[in-house]
Amino acid sequence: MFQRKTQSEAFWQEDFAVDDDDLNHLYNLFLEDETPRTIQELTLALIQGRCAREEATIQRELARGTVYQPRDSYSLGEQIVFPALDFALGTVVGEREGHNPEYGEFKVIRVRLEGQDSEREFAAQLQQPHRLNLTPEAENHLLSTEELYQRYGSTVQQRLLAYLSAREEFVNFGDLWLPQIALVEVHIGHRNIAEAVLDVNGHPMSPEALLQELDLSTDASPSTQLFSLNYALSCDDRFDDVGYEGQILWYLRRLEPPEVVYPPRRLLYTPQPYDRSGLIEDLLQLEREIDDEATALIAPPALIGDSVIVTLNYPHRRVGTLPLMVRTRPFFPRGSTQHTRITFVDRSTGKEMPGWVVHQYNYVCGLEEWYKAHEIPVGGYVKLERTGDPLVVGVDFLPRRMRREWVRVASVEDGRLVFKMQKMPISCEYDELMIVGEADAASVDELWVRTEEEGKPIFDVMCEVFPELAKLSPQGTVHAKTLYSAINIVRRCPPGPIFAELTRHSCFQSVGGGYWTYDESLRGEERRLSVMR
Repeated sequence: MFQRKTQSEAFWQEDFAVDDDDLNHLYNLFLEDETPRTIQELTLALIQGRCAREEATIQRELARGTVYQPRDSYSLGEQIVFPALDFALGTVVGEREGHNPEYGEFKVIRVRLEGQDSEREFAAQLQQPHRLNLTPEAENHLLSTEELYQRYGSTVQQRLLAYLSAREEFVNFGDLWLPQIALVEVHIGHRNIAEAVLDVNGHPMSPEALLQELDLSTDASPSTQLFSLNYALSCDDRFDDVGYEGQILWYLRRLEPPEVVYPPRRLLYTPQPYDRSGLIEDLLQLEREIDDEATALIAPPALIGDSVIVTLNYPHRRVGTLPLMVRTRPFFPRGSTQHTRITFVDRSTGKEMPGWVVHQYNYVCGLEEWYKAHEIPVGGYVKLERTGDPLVVGVDFLPRRMRREWVRVASVEDGRLVFKMQKMPISCEYDELMIVGEADAASVDELWVRTEEEGKPIFDVMCEVFPELAKLSPQGTVHAKTLYSAINIVRRCPPGPIFAELTRHSCFQSVGGGYWTYDESLRGEERRLSVMR
């Protein structure tokens, strides 16, 4: 059996490169049915084309003469094709007896290869098994194109994707590709009509719905028309794909709220390296309970029902958002880098509210007015509920009889964050460890901006905030969740780095149950030792 190049790993992993013949094969594939294809489909088609081309070449070469096999006999003047010598063609010019006791009786033929003056000798009528003898069994063991795709498709796909991306002959929308020449013209007039239709409707629309409003005047297939429209709109800055999970929905960027395109600064967290090895089990459990979306952990699979309750932290309360995390993500449509328009339904009033899932930055916006209307505090419980529509999500709180309760209230004095206990009207259930109010949002914002711009280390922020919280407790203790909630008023930070600082510095001491104390003198001792070192 002779080895086909396309059957070898070395060819696909090392030697393969997309060439003009591959490109022509893909062109012809598109011309057959004018259907846009995914890069996976194109990769499989390329492998099929390469195998077919090699097989056609082999058959042409073999047709020029008799295929050489050591077991066969040959006559003077007969033309022989040698697959092992890159299908060289030779003519038999002589024959003699072979002499080798190990192989028994056999012949040796002299052959003059095409384009060469010298002659070479080959065994003939050899009775011993030889790898150059062709067998039907060997041919039947060839890998199919599907099997080759399973083995080497990822490598071929990467090279094909790089090749297509570097050439102007092909264009793509998402994972679909089409030759540039096959595009249906979607001129500025068509796009202006699409803008007007979206403006009048006031909500995202599918490309199929938009296509009905346009007269493209073409005989192209529906799939090519849709691809052409999607490609044209994607190249126009006025339009934005706000779809989800493979569903394309077009909307106008100018109708989108700013927090959809530009994530609120309150939510932005720049990851800082920290050592997790010292986190005790109590802190790890609290970290899982908080489930901050900035925590770079893979939580264990949760049992997802028809509703979930989220504890609202300060950054999300201030900007009217909810985090996308392990427990909340299943309640919203999935996407990648785009953002998806949804509808919130207030379960207490039935009122519908527009919302947006910002997949790239892991939050959902559109709840600022709802928080204010129901006076949901930081630390309040927010309930999400499924509906029959993936683009509609129920939102609720856990109501209770209105009463005034003592809560921590943050304010700014002499450029520092301070806390006092004050009575506030509360009409919903909340986490007592995370609830916090604020006396003057504007002054708190000024302090937050200054803290962010200074890049103050999280340890320094902790040492300023901890004593303020400790004075509110007769025991002088502060719970780790309370510390997390308070720090996020002036510095966006997930619980991990905060908890790591608790365990790393001797000035913080655990007293059990998630509560900690702080000794300023021990912090001073750490500073002194640090200077001495």
